[in-house]
Amino acid sequence: MKTMMRRMLAAVSAVCCAAACVPTAAAAEAVLKEEAKVIFTTDFEDGDTSAFSKRGDTDTSVLSVVDDEAAGSKVLAVTGRSKGWNGPQIQVDKICEPGVRYIVTCKVKAAWYNQCNVSMQYTPNGSDEAKYGNLVSATSQGDWVEMTAKFSYSTAMHDVFIYVEGQDAADLFVDDFTITKAPVYGIEEDIPGLKDVYAGMFKIGGAVTADELSPDTTKELILKHYNSITLGNELKPENMLDQAACQAYAADGEPGKVAVKLNADARTILDFCRDNKIPVRGHVLVWHSQTPGWFFKEDYTKEGEWVDKETMIARMESYIQGVFAVLEEEYPDVDFYAWDVVNEAWLDDGKPRQGGMYDDNANYSGWTQVFGDNSFIPYAFRFARKYAPEGCKLYYNDFNEYMQGKREAIIQMAEELKAEGTIDGIGMQSHLAAVNTNDVSNMTPFPTVNVYKAAIDKFAATGLDVQITELDATIHKEIEQTPEVLEYQAQYYSDIMDCIVAQADSVSAVVFWGTTDDMSWRAWGSPLLFNEDYSAKPAFYSIIDGITPPETVPTEAPTKAPTEEDTTEPQDGPGTTQPNYGDVDESGVVDILDVIALNKSLLGGLTLSKQGGRNADVDMSGTVDTTDALNVLKAVVKLVTLPVKQA
Repeated sequence: MKTMMRRMLAAVSAVCCAAACVPTAAAAEAVLKEEAKVIFTTDFEDGDTSAFSKRGDTDTSVLSVVDDEAAGSKVLAVTGRSKGWNGPQIQVDKICEPGVRYIVTCKVKAAWYNQCNVSMQYTPNGSDEAKYGNLVSATSQGDWVEMTAKFSYSTAMHDVFIYVEGQDAADLFVDDFTITKAPVYGIEEDIPGLKDVYAGMFKIGGAVTADELSPDTTKELILKHYNSITLGNELKPENMLDQAACQAYAADGEPGKVAVKLNADARTILDFCRDNKIPVRGHVLVWHSQTPGWFFKEDYTKEGEWVDKETMIARMESYIQGVFAVLEEEYPDVDFYAWDVVNEAWLDDGKPRQGGMYDDNANYSGWTQVFGDNSFIPYAFRFARKYAPEGCKLYYNDFNEYMQGKREAIIQMAEELKAEGTIDGIGMQSHLAAVNTNDVSNMTPFPTVNVYKAAIDKFAATGLDVQITELDATIHKEIEQTPEVLEYQAQYYSDIMDCIVAQADSVSAVVFWGTTDDMSWRAWGSPLLFNEDYSAKPAFYSIIDGITPPETVPTEAPTKAPTEEDTTEPQDGPGTTQPNYGDVDESGVVDILDVIALNKSLLGGLTLSKQGGRNADVDMSGTVDTTDALNVLKAVVKLVTLPVKQA
């Protein structure tokens, strides 16, 4: 994974991106499966509001079409609202298809300063409890703002609505509302799968949500590249806890008993993992965030008093037991090979979080409020060890794990748990910043590679397993993503993966937090390996260069193209063939594995066979060099035809 190779791959990737913009039939057919298609649009000029209905306030609010003098057109108005969530909605499962990605665009204006949201509501099959989520937000200061968001839904959902809402009861106005079926892209079939490249070292995985998994192309991308899945949100306490059933237990005199359930979103992902035999990382059992405040209160109500330590210990055990039990009952064929038992318990300075409600402060923890410190952690690991399935490894997981204070606190805690026999490993989230400045002349990452390396080396030195659990690397949101910037991101990814590969004996999994840039929780920073259209970024190529998949067997040969004087067999005689230009690994096809083999040979990590050397000299210059490597890669992406005779 050297700089020369990375620069060449990044440069060719930039050339390929430019070539993809050329409107040729071959290029479009190779990437684009289906053009974007508008399925619903209205500018309200005809006064028709029949596609929309009101959310709440059926007696007080008014849905109507009015004249907007500033815009010189008619717009949809919702007046007389009493709550922020009141607004216009459209039922999209009557006009859209499940498993397809859509784009909704509209203009929104509030009567006064307001945060406006385009949001989504759906009801899981088998439930009458609706779920809600914001898709995009923008601030209107009494002026029009344009809003664009993506959405999709699965066959496990019904009564799916897209709606517009505001922060308070200000009148809302909507115009130019359009729903478009997003263009459908295919994955790149002729690049190596990450799980194959790193086979024999560690698992390669990704995080995914039910919404993200909906498009078929996302499923194809996962099946090609990942052999591990982490459910992004669906197994977190807020989605597993059943408040009504918990309250029933409390009313019956069992304040320490907890009820858990799997929702439709979790089942959507777990069904996919079961059907495709993909192992799962469980995430997460004990966490201060995304755990409802009522879980720590008497009678399981947010307004109740904090429970005592003994009650909370009982609730923790009941919850952990319940999670493992429901998964064993409903998904006995899914391999839950790892679980994050405790998540993010330490601050960057190595101190426990302050006690309190997470809703009041993101750094507050209900666990430390009840226990007074981080003494809840050993209980969590004891219970997890007691109830986890055989072979499931248990991890402590954290972000900013490379910060010295937090790093040392994690190590001390982990060594104490190791002595108890309750922990198997440490999860390094690895939410990184590849480009942490908006100055293209002074690009810097955070953390530096040396700082990250020091952390992974120290964690490995504990003798515990290490997993990279949530890897992504952002680009500063105020910097233009030029080829130079993408190359810098690629270099950072390459260097980070070098640190991980160096500890491959101690690392059992590397998990990227998402699939494509646009679906990342940090989409603003384009932090992943694949673009919105599923094409591989320079960062992808930077972490496969120099890695030889197990099925590619290196053989000995010079990097200089052999001549007749170099061999005892005649060039056209028995046991030899004329050059099959580009087929460096002699597999019979020219593909990305030939690029990898050729670059590795140029860096001294692989010696080509005599025939492989002949095949590698694609410009017939008599010497195998980086020009040949560049041309082989161009041939793989169909920019040139081999051989390429130099002028």
